[in-house]
Amino acid sequence: MAVKSKRFRIGTTHIRPGETKDVYLKISEYFTGDPISLPIRVMRARRSGPCIFVSATVHGDELNGMGIVHDLMFGPTIRLQKGTLILAPVINIFGFESQDRYMPDRRDLNRFFPGSKTGNLTSRVANLIFNEIIKKSDYGIELHTAAQPRANFPNVRGDMKKAEVRKLATAFGAELILDGRGPDGSLRREATKAGCPTIILEAGEPLKIQEEIMQIGVRGVLNVLKYFEMLPGEPEKPMFQVRASRSTWVRAEVGGILRYHVSLGESVAAGQRIATNSSVFGEKQNVLRSPVDGIVLSLKTLPMVKPGEPICHIAIPSRSLTSIRKKITQHRRKNNNERGDQLSILNVSRSEREAEYYDRGED
Repeated sequence: MAVKSKRFRIGTTHIRPGETKDVYLKISEYFTGDPISLPIRVMRARRSGPCIFVSATVHGDELNGMGIVHDLMFGPTIRLQKGTLILAPVINIFGFESQDRYMPDRRDLNRFFPGSKTGNLTSRVANLIFNEIIKKSDYGIELHTAAQPRANFPNVRGDMKKAEVRKLATAFGAELILDGRGPDGSLRREATKAGCPTIILEAGEPLKIQEEIMQIGVRGVLNVLKYFEMLPGEPEKPMFQVRASRSTWVRAEVGGILRYHVSLGESVAAGQRIATNSSVFGEKQNVLRSPVDGIVLSLKTLPMVKPGEPICHIAIPSRSLTSIRKKITQHRRKNNNERGDQLSILNVSRSEREAEYYDRGED
């Protein structure tokens, strides 16, 4: 559904071919009756082509995505050869203002799409975003970070059973791709269902703008624009890509203070130590181990834990750990691990250099 019409509108603002406009889309009102608006930038080439939206901060405390969109807006000028690009740096303006994941009614905006014109506050905001941005787009890229208090290794997620989603996810160029439709009511799931294939980037920590995450996000969005020939040049391919359709959590067995033996993106074998959980006096209580071969997808950043709390999220790749590690070794030798500017599965783990310290005593 490439945008062919000379008239393209967001809210009450018309954007003609060749124009770039900043739009303020009214989504609600303050107690005073004054408008609450979403800031959106719309860039249109003179030639018709795909319309792609890039959105961030559907959870108000996930700021890395906003940083990525800011870099796209204020970095090197993007001159589209064709098509339309919609940049929405903050779509949960309420949570963003209060540095909170949720909406003022304590609902999760990312569980209410496509929303309703006559529903609650969250549902109404979701409906307006869905009608004004998603339904006018051919493809979508959502930018997320981990929920508090966790950090995510950069990964792209989408329904890989859909050919168009698969193309989008591959073109983005992340090293790790997770197959999944997403929860009911989530933007990516409902957008894809409505005919707008959408992926998400999950990367980094909440309440931070992290330089390495911004580099990965900007590179990925530009890769997608190049893939659809909206920008000149070829997409920058990753050294390799790993896909996973399953994952598992490692949870704390007892309360205590954590010390990790692994890093984000590290490949781990079944039985490998993930973390040591010690009492406040430093007495070793137990060692948490990986139940599967996989890749460390997410880690809890707060070191204090209670029994049952999620500690480590492990993605279970479609290929064997042996083949992954073989490829990592090959790429390290070939490229001398040149891409040190980003988080990468190629990065070495801490587990070997910390092993001696934690080998004292019994598990």
